[in-house]
Amino acid sequence: MQISNNIAPKEHAPFYSREFLLEHGQSILNFYHNRVIDSSGGYYQNFLDDGQHFDAEFRQLVSSTRIIVNYALASMVYQNEDYRAMAKHGLDYVEQVHWQQNNYAWTLTNHQPSDMTQQAYGYAFVLLAYAAAKKAGLIQSNKALLHTYQLLEQRFWQDKYGLYADEISADGTLSDYRGQNANMHLCEAMIAAYEATSEQLFLNRAMEIAQNIAVRQADLTDGLIWEHYTTEFFPDWEYNKDDPKNLYRPWGFQPGHQTEWTKLLLMLNRYQPQPWLVERAKSLFDRAYQTAWDEKYGGLIYGFDPQGQCCDDDKYFWVQAESFAAAAMLYQVTDEPQYLTKYNELWHYCWQHMVDHQYGAWFRVLKRNNSKYSEQKSAAGAKCDYHTLGACFEVLRVLGDSQLNLKHQ
Repeated sequence: MQISNNIAPKEHAPFYSREFLLEHGQSILNFYHNRVIDSSGGYYQNFLDDGQHFDAEFRQLVSSTRIIVNYALASMVYQNEDYRAMAKHGLDYVEQVHWQQNNYAWTLTNHQPSDMTQQAYGYAFVLLAYAAAKKAGLIQSNKALLHTYQLLEQRFWQDKYGLYADEISADGTLSDYRGQNANMHLCEAMIAAYEATSEQLFLNRAMEIAQNIAVRQADLTDGLIWEHYTTEFFPDWEYNKDDPKNLYRPWGFQPGHQTEWTKLLLMLNRYQPQPWLVERAKSLFDRAYQTAWDEKYGGLIYGFDPQGQCCDDDKYFWVQAESFAAAAMLYQVTDEPQYLTKYNELWHYCWQHMVDHQYGAWFRVLKRNNSKYSEQKSAAGAKCDYHTLGACFEVLRVLGDSQLNLKHQ
């Protein structure tokens, strides 16, 4: 399916429909299609709104792997062999260039390592990329997924707390920082790895992470998930308090992470249904939406403090995308109309403000009043439309799309 990127906003777009989601996913892919492949290796990762490259020589591990996921899953959804080849192009680059003497380069410049810090967050997306590659038939064996699991086990797993540490410096020193974000994406990757392989250890680890973050840790902070912890996994209320806009480690409660956990808990509920998964998923979503929805300008703000007051009123693309996927999944599992209403509220906001109807794809971040900060649409480590495509594909699952192969048989 090929559609134009010049789509006029629809007053009453049928957002909760297979046709709309397939069209919209295709329009996002169209923005990147002739611009993302670097023939010398890997993907271009920095794009202006009109599709021009900037910092063309710079690569980051998370973007390198997320774009693999985009194209591997898209090859299944759209039955497109070109997308499959594009995913393979990226996987080769991760294995041959990011992988450097038994470690992953966090960043590369002109295909040479520029930062060799080992990040559990990055390993999460390596595992996710291998899972998507296995689903799409790019790899046949489970060996790469199991090897990545073992690296995580050896380098980051904190058995006493049932969670992962975050960062190892280039000289091999484990950082004292502990956080929920890497653990959240590792939970996501473990679910995908289970779907791709049927290996029970992946599902068991995903459930353990979910229980420990979304229940044990959240219960230390009034039932919401805090971002930052001490080495003993006590809440660190002061970490980055003066930097609420930090790209990877912002201070405050992140509404988008509450709703992203909603999504993950409901994914787990597909495979091991348990009442607590649905109850906690609802609680996280409901509280985040109630606190963070901007009644004046629409959309969900980026962060709020422990008293429920806004500490960052920017509108980020991924927060809206993860939240509409979570809303659709809640509607499916509860049959409560409020969640379909919120799904449509989010989509009306995104369609009006976040989607670039001139050039395609989504804007990355807007001010509270929905005006733009810059002409940068995508940036290495910050955006490659993985969240938006993934959210569309997740709602297609809710609507019963069989192309996504919920679980490997």
